[in-house]
Amino acid sequence: MAVPNLTDEQLQAARAAATRARRARAELKRKLRDGEIKLSEALGVCKNDDSLAHIRVIDLLKSLPRVGPVTAAKAMDRHAIAENRRVRGLGPNQIASLSKEFG
Repeated sequence: MAVPNLTDEQLQAARAAATRARRARAELKRKLRDGEIKLSEALGVCKNDDSLAHIRVIDLLKSLPRVGPVTAAKAMDRHAIAENRRVRGLGPNQIASLSKEFG
């Protein structure tokens, strides 16, 4: 598959969109870290926003207060979630069990 040739305007628009998406993901993780929202709320927001749905589940868990890499990895194992899974790929049972465990 060949990479399409984009005009300068298209490149600028793509860069701006990527920057907006990164900032939105960082803001969501900050809100989780600061306790402004719960994980269940964050998962709901991610399901409705395509740019946020690209967050890896492990990164979202590590953003929670008092949850580090080890705790997040154990939770992923308990809920049968692959290490590289993104929020978009979670099933309804996985979302429910994560929400129940982390609020």
